[in-house]
Parts: sequence; C-alpha cells; structure tokens
Amino acid sequence: MQQAAAPKISFVSLGCPKALVDSERIITRLRAEGYELARKHDGADIVIVNTCGFLDSAKQESLGAIGEAMAENGKVIVTGCMGAEPEQIEAAYPGVLSISGPQQYESVLEAVHRALPPVHNPHLDLVPPQGVKLTPRHYAYLKISEGCNNRCSFCIIPRLRGDLVSRPANDVLREAERLVAAGVKELLVISQDTSAYGVDVKYAESSWKDRQVRAKFFDLAKELGELGAWVRLQYVYPYPHVDEVIGLMTEGKILPYLDIPFQHASPDVLKAMKRPAAQEKTLARIQKWREECPDLTLRSTFIVGFPGETDSDFAYLLDWLEEAEIDRLGCFKYEPVAGAASNAIGNAVPDEVKQERWNALMARQQKISARRLKRKVGTRQQIIVDEVGPTVAKGRSKADAPQIDGAVYLSSRRPLKVGEIVTAKIERADQYDLHGSVAGF
Repeated sequence: MQQAAAPKISFVSLGCPKALVDSERIITRLRAEGYELARKHDGADIVIVNTCGFLDSAKQESLGAIGEAMAENGKVIVTGCMGAEPEQIEAAYPGVLSISGPQQYESVLEAVHRALPPVHNPHLDLVPPQGVKLTPRHYAYLKISEGCNNRCSFCIIPRLRGDLVSRPANDVLREAERLVAAGVKELLVISQDTSAYGVDVKYAESSWKDRQVRAKFFDLAKELGELGAWVRLQYVYPYPHVDEVIGLMTEGKILPYLDIPFQHASPDVLKAMKRPAAQEKTLARIQKWREECPDLTLRSTFIVGFPGETDSDFAYLLDWLEEAEIDRLGCFKYEPVAGAASNAIGNAVPDEVKQERWNALMARQQKISARRLKRKVGTRQQIIVDEVGPTVAKGRSKADAPQIDGAVYLSSRRPLKVGEIVTAKIERADQYDLHGSVAGF
C-alpha cells in the first residue's frame, strides 16, 4: 500500500527571539504530527507567517511577508504579535485562512488541521525529544515567561502578549536539561522581563530532582548554572535583586553578561517613558557589579528622540554612557506605535534631530567599544565556534550574544567544528570584533 505524501508547510518567523521560541513550539508540534517543512512557499501546501507587531516598520515587514506568501502560495495562516490586532492584516489580505495572536499555538494547529489534515505515519512521525529548533544546535533560547507587567509608555507588548505568566521552575529546568542532553552548549534565557520571573506566582516552589526550587530569578539562574552549559541572561530589568546574580557570575556558574534595556539615562526622559526600576543609583550599581565581577559585559538598548527629549537630556545620556562604559549597545530612533501612551506626550523631536542624535550616540559608543575591546588584547578567552571557513572560523566570547553582539575571528592549526568551545589568544581588536588564534581545546 502506497503511503500518502506528508503535507508540507513553509514557515516564516519574524521578530524577536521570543517569537522564534513560539515558532519552534509550533513546528515541533507539527513535525510530531507528520507534517514536513518546505524550503519554498511555492513547493508547500500551506504557509505559516509568525509576525512581529512591535514597531510600524516591523508591521510593514510582516505585511510584506504575508503578501509574498499569498502571491507565491495563496494558502496562508498568520500568527504572532501583529495577529493580536488583526484589522490591518484583514484589510490588506482578506484571503488569509486564519489570524491568531502570540502564544496561541492551539489556534494555529487547529487552522492547519482544517486546511491540511495530518497524514500519520508511525515510522516517520519521529521528533527529537528536545523538539525542533530553528537556531543552530549548539545554542538555544530558553523562554521562562510570557507577557509583561510593565507599562512603558512607548510599548504595546503587554497589550499584545498580556501580563506576566511565569513557567514553573521545574518545567524550565526540564526543558534546559533536555536541550543540554541534545548537544546545546549555550542557553540564552529570555522573556519580556527576565528579572521579574516568578512575581506573578509569588515565587512558587516546584519539585526538581530531590529538592524544591523557587520560581525566582536567582534560584533559576543558580540551577541552570549546574547543567554544564553557558547560561546567558537577556532582557533583564535592573531591579535590586539583580545584584544577587553577580555572585553566580564571579563563581563561573553563569556567564558574566547582563543584557539590561536601560533605554535612557536622563531622569526626565525615563519618567516620561514610565520605566520600571529606579535608575538614580544605576552608575553606582554598575561600578559595584564590575568591582565584584571584573569580567562583566553589559549590553543595553537606548532610544533617542523620545517625545520631549531636550539637547540637555541627550547630553546627559552621552555623559552617562561615557561613565557607565556599556560594552555592547543597540540604539533606536523613537517611532510612534499605534496605541502607545507616548503618542499623547507631544513635543515630538524632528526626524533630522533624531538622526543627528543617533549618529552622535553611535560614534561615542564606537569609541567606548573599541576602548573596552582593546583591553582584551593579549588575554586568553573561551570562544564558542559558530561558523567555520577554509582559513578562519567565526565565534563568540562569553561577552557576545548571537546575532546582536560582536564576533571573534580565529585562526587554528587544526580544523574547528561548529559548536565546540576553544581557548583563544586575542591578538588584536577593532571597534566591535576581536581577532585571535586558538591556543587550546
């Protein structure tokens, strides 16, 4: 008896790592039901587009991806952040099969089943126990919560993704253990607000191995640090209890890396942004963190041109950056987002001033980054290998998150493998990257 061909699905995942985790979950479920992934829209039975709806530019990219899928295939299911407010998608593409918001995996699966019923084959429907990953197999994003309790005036994510919902600690640790067993060397801990983990469940305990573990930022980081993989903390708001995890970094349990979205430094702008975690003592705290953990790398994002930002606010930010010496920095020019409270503030900053401030901030950061990296010349660093070429491999130090930070370019006497961790001697630095040679395995 001839086996029916497996239904094929083409998948587009846009937006942040949190959306990527959503995509991985959907794909894992579909693969478990016997669906196959197609590389092209026109060779697929159906297309799923996981959208981003954070900024207008992201919405345009999402609409473009939906349009492309409609043109090349015609059978399209839309999910993700932009799907939380479907009117724009419905107006542009009334023919899409289904629209659902973020984390609505069941709705996506139901829509797939309606349009394309699964064909079961007990010999083919095998999925690795750690699920299907869209990242290279040596690193993985570990999402510990959904949603956010903050109400920053420029952001509509709580409206799209809801309030904070934390996963039980043992659930997160089981997933992390499975990933490490499957060969993952680096776990990137993510959520909308990683340091708020567990607030919604009053830090409830759950059973893990022979002990109870609280759903708390420090407790979870400590347990993850016992799994033998690099643990990198991202999207961390600087609440007071963040100070506690610096000790775990000093002990080598987790990577000496904090990704903290400061967004600004001027007290007036921060107040208008309604940012959580009081920032007045931030410089003193950064200094204390670095005294305790000299290897600490700080990554952050900032917004220039926020409504009402004055020349003196911006000058304050530049001076603050100089003193804070942020290692890695992303900068955005303020964009009004439909439905955001900041739209009502008034005092809009002209686009040309936004651009000037962005240029000035990036030029300042380039100098700070070059200065920080120069200090690493002559040191030995552990490097995780991401890509191998004929003569040079590209990897990352403990100071570099994938996709967003710098890289380390390595020469080696023996061929390197993707995912291995080597010791390298750093020989030179430029503004964002390091160059060196492998000194040990």
